[in-house]
Amino acid sequence: ITAAVLKLHPAPAAQCTALAACDSPAAAVALLQLAQARLGAGLTGFELMGRFALELVERHFPTLPRPLAPSPWTVLLELSDTEGEAQARARFEALLEAAFEAGTISDAAVAESVAQSRQLWHLRESIPLAQAEEGLNIKHDIALPVSRIPAFIAATDTALQRAFPGVRLVDFGHLGDGNLHYNVQCPPGGDAAAFLQAHEAAVNAIVYDAVL
Repeated sequence: ITAAVLKLHPAPAAQCTALAACDSPAAAVALLQLAQARLGAGLTGFELMGRFALELVERHFPTLPRPLAPSPWTVLLELSDTEGEAQARARFEALLEAAFEAGTISDAAVAESVAQSRQLWHLRESIPLAQAEEGLNIKHDIALPVSRIPAFIAATDTALQRAFPGVRLVDFGHLGDGNLHYNVQCPPGGDAAAFLQAHEAAVNAIVYDAVL
């Protein structure tokens, strides 16, 4: 690299953060498409979290807030707006209302302060820490076209659960750019180290063959 160009953007005048409950990864992708259409470049965060991922956080960090009832999938989304707090809030709430009407989300919780926004992000950022507390696991950091992620999750979850009954899947990641942390935890009560030693190669083969 012999040269680089840095483009500066105005600092956001306001940020809005929310958790939204979705029934499936396909619903989360539909929410992403709606958010991109309505918010454009103002959409600066879009994280997908599976139910088991957040259950691990609740188990190992019980003091963290859980503003939504458990759902199959949860999205953390954030708007950064240069026009001001009132306009940002109106655009954000209009997006969530449209998502409700479309059946894309079933519940939502909007942060009312910077502190609440940080707490919502803390939930997402605590998933890897909760996994470490749960024990050794097989990690995959993969990238796919966003539109293909729902089919990948469905097919690969099924293949792994068929090959290793009871295996637990920790799915989360930056859905907005097609990145997925697709991690595999041994069955409940199992010896994590022994599971990795015996099955890591076979688990990797299933996951990476599906990615390819």
